[in-house]
Amino acid sequence: RALFAEYAAELTDPEQRRLYEEEVAALERERGVEVRFVHPTPGFVLRTSQEGSRRCYINVCSNALMGEPRARAERGGQRWELPYSLAPAREELRRAGRRRLLYDVVFHPAALRLAARSARFRRLLCDTALEAVESQCGVRLDRNNATVLRGVSYKGVPQAPVIRSPLPGGAPKPPDDGESP
Repeated sequence: RALFAEYAAELTDPEQRRLYEEEVAALERERGVEVRFVHPTPGFVLRTSQEGSRRCYINVCSNALMGEPRARAERGGQRWELPYSLAPAREELRRAGRRRLLYDVVFHPAALRLAARSARFRRLLCDTALEAVESQCGVRLDRNNATVLRGVSYKGVPQAPVIRSPLPGGAPKPPDDGESP
């Protein structure tokens, strides 16, 4: 029990998490890949159901690593470009041993600020989040009964997925010590 308690304390320690992320970034750099951790900042939560029976939650979050929303004027209105990141689905245990399915859709903070000021933009953000989960995860969500939970900014325990991008020049060559393998 003592070892498990020590392990759990280490997992929740912000300093240990920072060291872990630095080590992962250094290891990936050696492989020729840049890694950036996307720490989601809570925004609001959509409650809906998946496949008509299983309740699920979509955390609409923000992080400055995402691209800013851009509007392009078109005849009859505007067309918005809303870059996002979708973390893989995860299950968490609730009270009484029931499981809940969670998705994190991360937008730029400016998108959430616009959604706070405009109900129409908030609807657009919600539709984009629902569409992202459906298209990327291959599931059907109940769009008609999707509701924003009042007073709830995030469901579950935040997890930081990574964005990987190749470094210019690729992976560095291993040092040549004169010996052939």
